[in-house]
Amino acid sequence: MPTEAQIAGGHKANLKNPNTSDESKQHSKTVLDNEFNGGDVPKAGEDTDKNPGNVAGGLKATLNNPNVSQEAKDSAKERLNQM
Repeated sequence: MPTEAQIAGGHKANLKNPNTSDESKQHSKTVLDNEFNGGDVPKAGEDTDKNPGNVAGGLKATLNNPNVSQEAKDSAKERLNQM
């Protein structure tokens, strides 16, 4: 079952996708406005149902991935330090 963050993220992605119809984008905007206060939902890392070991593993993988931006690496490092 997807989390609220995943559902909202899908709708946000749909709004930016040039290959989706205006009708689809309007639906996503309506869902975000009505169900998610414009898309204001917890970030995936703030989800309390996540396995902390898996989260830490993902953050460590981010630090070692050459295709990840420095900004993302800095964020991952900070989140690891908070764990």
